[in-house]
Amino acid sequence: MSEREKIVRLWFNMWLTQQDLGIDSIFAEDVVYTESWCPQYSDRETVKHWFEEWNTRGKVLAWDIKQFFHQGNQTVVVWYFKNQMDNGKIEEFDGISLIEWTQDNKIKTLKEFGCNLNNYNPYQNGNAPEFRNEKTNWF
Repeated sequence: MSEREKIVRLWFNMWLTQQDLGIDSIFAEDVVYTESWCPQYSDRETVKHWFEEWNTRGKVLAWDIKQFFHQGNQTVVVWYFKNQMDNGKIEEFDGISLIEWTQDNKIKTLKEFGCNLNNYNPYQNGNAPEFRNEKTNWF
């Protein structure tokens, strides 16, 4: 397993255990972290605050890595994510993270992209699309 893959696994494990196991050692001080649904954190201290605060309101139940792709100073991580908030709301989706690394293997940028699990074929019943009448979840 590469050093970069170990770092990503450590980050995901922090969420699963709700413990800061080394945020300072894996993120650049000026990291830019963008969640799949728009929030963006523009330094390591804000990432740390978000991690600590979020974990007072919810629990990550699963963050399973399916695959890594590496190219130069970038890594793509394909994953499945599930959480439950204290109010009982459960969220789950597939996603990817696009990571840019510093020369000393710290995360410089991380962008998450999500994909709704509730998929369907709108052309199942013919040539005209039939879309579900429901709120769209944008990730």
